[in-house]
Amino acid sequence: MSTRVVFMGTPEFSVPALEQLSRDEYEVVAVYTQPDKPEGRGRVLTPSPVKKAALRQRLEVLQPVSLRDHAEAERLAALRPDVVVVAAYGQILPQRILDIPAFGCLNIHPSLLPGYRGATPIPAAILAGDEDTGVTIMLMDAGMDTGPVISQFVVGIEPEDTTASLTVRLAQAGARLLEETLPLWLDRSLAPQPQDESKATYTTPVAKKDGAIDWRLSASEIWRRVRAFNPWPGCYTLWQGKLLRIHEAVPLHKESDTVPGLVIALESGNPPMVGVETGDGILGLLTVQLEGKRAIPALEFLRGQRDFEGAVLGGGN
Repeated sequence: MSTRVVFMGTPEFSVPALEQLSRDEYEVVAVYTQPDKPEGRGRVLTPSPVKKAALRQRLEVLQPVSLRDHAEAERLAALRPDVVVVAAYGQILPQRILDIPAFGCLNIHPSLLPGYRGATPIPAAILAGDEDTGVTIMLMDAGMDTGPVISQFVVGIEPEDTTASLTVRLAQAGARLLEETLPLWLDRSLAPQPQDESKATYTTPVAKKDGAIDWRLSASEIWRRVRAFNPWPGCYTLWQGKLLRIHEAVPLHKESDTVPGLVIALESGNPPMVGVETGDGILGLLTVQLEGKRAIPALEFLRGQRDFEGAVLGGGN
């Protein structure tokens, strides 16, 4: 008799786990995802990546605004799931939902719990300058990522990793870990281990204003922010009253004159580069985008905007 699975997820991070369940021939009886949201300039209602993936597989899609009322608990119970698999669904599951499946609700979380609980563990790990992160499969309880750990897998953070690139690798690692873990869990071969609360850390939501660059920070700190806030909200500064987005950058181990925000040409470098002085060191700009224009290499931008060199960039809001 096949295992009946309900899957809950919303963003692109969740899709590999859903696809893995189908490859492993579990009976995915329903897919829960967040309601369609307006996107783009036309504010067109757009389905989540998980909904698109589920429809491609001809799976039933459910999009409740909340799981807190009794009717939703009854609807889930009627599906008779053996287990619920959750990956970045975007809602807290109340206890009456957690109690429905015989094998509980398993969450794929993109950090090595108890570190980086909450909604933004991937940018948090980059901001902290960590060399490693990973994925955790935990048995959910009513808390915020507080349930006992079933399995974990370590993923290294590369110097060029952004939140976008690291999300892809963690999603793939989560799917592989699910493939390995779920059969053992259903076979009752794994014992969940309580998290060490003394080592717990929590992440905070990322806001659009977090992308504003404070040039008084060190070059390394700004570099980590450029990577952590890619793709959203992106890092930006002001030049001649216009928004200038910094898509790619690199910290340079060079002494600066400590005029934070001053643009300089590093023509003696190999290769030549556009730099910005910071509170400690120089940030080499690789790819920039002026408001209303396309993203281009910083050297190309400098050649087209001769008054860029010598300007002092502002923080923006």
